[in-house]
Amino acid sequence: MKSLLLLSAALGLSLTACRNSTDRQTAQQTTASPDSTGTDWAMLPFEKVDSLNPVLVPSPALTFRDPIWKKDVKWEEKDVFNPAAVVRDGKVYLVYRAEDKLGKYAGVSRLGLAISTDGLHFEKEDKPIFFPDNDAQKKYEWEGGSEDPRIVESPQGDYVMTYTAYDGKTARMMLATSPDLRKWTKHGPVLGEGKHLNTWSKSGAIVAKQKGDQIVAEKINGKYWMYFGDTNLFLAQSEDLIHWTPLEEADGSLKPIVQPRPGKFDGQLVEPGPYALLTEKGILLIYNSARPIPDKKDALVYSAGQVLLDKQDPTRIVARTSEPFFIPEKNYELTGQVNNVVFLEGLVPFKNKWFLYYGTADSKIAVAVHED
Repeated sequence: MKSLLLLSAALGLSLTACRNSTDRQTAQQTTASPDSTGTDWAMLPFEKVDSLNPVLVPSPALTFRDPIWKKDVKWEEKDVFNPAAVVRDGKVYLVYRAEDKLGKYAGVSRLGLAISTDGLHFEKEDKPIFFPDNDAQKKYEWEGGSEDPRIVESPQGDYVMTYTAYDGKTARMMLATSPDLRKWTKHGPVLGEGKHLNTWSKSGAIVAKQKGDQIVAEKINGKYWMYFGDTNLFLAQSEDLIHWTPLEEADGSLKPIVQPRPGKFDGQLVEPGPYALLTEKGILLIYNSARPIPDKKDALVYSAGQVLLDKQDPTRIVARTSEPFFIPEKNYELTGQVNNVVFLEGLVPFKNKWFLYYGTADSKIAVAVHED
């Protein structure tokens, strides 16, 4: 989210403000289409694990020999947040974003790995598993870093990760693959190196299906699909999970699929949370959102909603929550690097429950649980 905040600052926005009492809301009805009623299609409710949260905090003592700086750096000294989650070998693996305190942007982002046998207590690996390097993607990743992963499995068993590369000017949605979550192959910008190369793009949520504890990319009408964006939500399609083509308007601009709703909790922006889950009722997408705080100049609060899209036509909205189902309310969600933020990215089925992992105030990581 740091890269979005820098863009917002350029627009005169400040995302550090106090949350007021009107933000304490719960999900009730849907209003996305005139004939949609109830929320039986949504994944509700999620209970925050107050006894343990936050479950992951920065470890300032961890060091890493950075290949670009060519020196040891405290790679998660500043904060940890915005994780993807995968179940592998009966354990939960969190691939999380961490920041140091170095450089012109006051922190380079890298991705770390933490593992849990119960989904609640995690052990970190000492070194980051993914980071900017002296490779072909350095021009996109340095020196803002590699941010905000989302991961699904391919039908062949590899892991497909979308992430954000930030070069200090433009955020670009990138893609990498791995057989084991440790060795990664970078494939470059998702939108390619053509006319959309310099288009601000983030947060790729691939449509996938639950298969036991695994979340596996699933084709619809012979193609894979991905929702992305952090203003409107856009859509791209692929035949191989590597090469993607965005849907466009007649003028060649990206085609909005899900848009902000002025006056509602998602009135400022919408951004995918975890992958998009293909269910019997449709494509369920948990999404992050922001809206202005009334009477607080240039201040936003981040919360989360859910939207259901047609499983035969991924462009068509079927239903959408009219109120947020997840809001910042705990101290660690209200105060941090960026105040008033819950940012959802990791979701896994594990031990007959759904575990939702999220960034809190761009500073720590917490978990909430939904009983299946």
